[in-house]
Amino acid sequence: MNAAAIAEFHDLPLRLHPACAESPLRAVSVSGALHADGRMTLDYLLQGELLQLRLPPPARMPQRRDALWRHTCLELFAQRESAADYVEFNFSPSGDWAAYGFESYRHGQTPFEQPPVGITLHPLGAGQLRIQACAQLPAATQRWRIGLAAVIEAVDGTLAYWALRHRGARPDFHAAEDFGLALDVAPETALT
Repeated sequence: MNAAAIAEFHDLPLRLHPACAESPLRAVSVSGALHADGRMTLDYLLQGELLQLRLPPPARMPQRRDALWRHTCLELFAQRESAADYVEFNFSPSGDWAAYGFESYRHGQTPFEQPPVGITLHPLGAGQLRIQACAQLPAATQRWRIGLAAVIEAVDGTLAYWALRHRGARPDFHAAEDFGLALDVAPETALT
C-alpha cells in the first residue's frame, strides 16, 4: 500500500447498465486511494474503440462547470456510513470539473467547496486511455460508502452509463444502494 494512502482499491470493473444497447468501450475500471489528508486519487482506465468516443476538447483554463454529465464524464460519489448526505464529483476529460453536496437522495443540492481538481489524460495505445483525477473529501469518518461511475458519449451522441452496480431499471448514480465500495479507515488513521 502507498505509504500516504490509508485505504486503496484496485481495478474495480464498472458495468454497463442493461438499458444501454452498446458502448464504444468494452471495459471501464477504476483504481484509487484515500489519503490521510482527505484526498481521493482516482485512476479510470477506459478500453475499447476510443475513436468512437466523443471527448470534449481540452479546456484552456479548466474550471468548475455544471452539467458535465451530459457528455463523457467520470464520477465519484462519497457518503459517510449511516448518513443521508453525500457528495458528488464530476470529472470531464476536458479538465473541467464539478462538486456538489446533497442533504439526501437528490435533495438539497449545493456547490461543494473544493480546491481546483486536477485531471490528466494518458493515452496508452492499443485502445486504452487512462484518466486520473483527484478530489478532496469532506470531514473525517471511519467508513465511506463510495459510488464510482462513468457517462460515456459515442460520436453519434449516444450515452452509455457505467457504474459499480445498477439495481434500477434506469441508470441512477445517486442511488446509495449502488454505492458498491466501502472504504474503512482505521481509527488511528481517521481524518481529523
